[in-house]
Amino acid sequence: MTLLLVMVGAAIGAPLRYVTDRSVQSRHDTVFPWGTFTVNVIGSLLLGALTGAVLAGAVPATVQWLVGTGLCGALTTYSTFSYETIRLIEQDAYFFAVANVAASIIAGLGAASLGLEISQAIWT
Repeated sequence: MTLLLVMVGAAIGAPLRYVTDRSVQSRHDTVFPWGTFTVNVIGSLLLGALTGAVLAGAVPATVQWLVGTGLCGALTTYSTFSYETIRLIEQDAYFFAVANVAASIIAGLGAASLGLEISQAIWT
């Protein structure tokens, strides 16, 4: 059952990542990977909120498999983040490469923390 939940979540998260990434990136005329940045921050926020809800006992653990591991796991993408950072370095866009790494880490951790705090404030 757990595997099925993860698969269903991933089947939703992967196309959602692609569509969101392309939609966001098409609105920016820059080499900075705004699409990947956006899906990673949204996924981090969602995962933080979900984790807070599960820890508070407001959401069953099965939802964490479906939404956390499946949907968020497929929505967010460390491999694309890494690839795009290396691509920026290869294009001598060092400022954007460093900005991508710093902003992604800070925003991702910040979004996860914010999601957790909001969720715990709601459920506790």
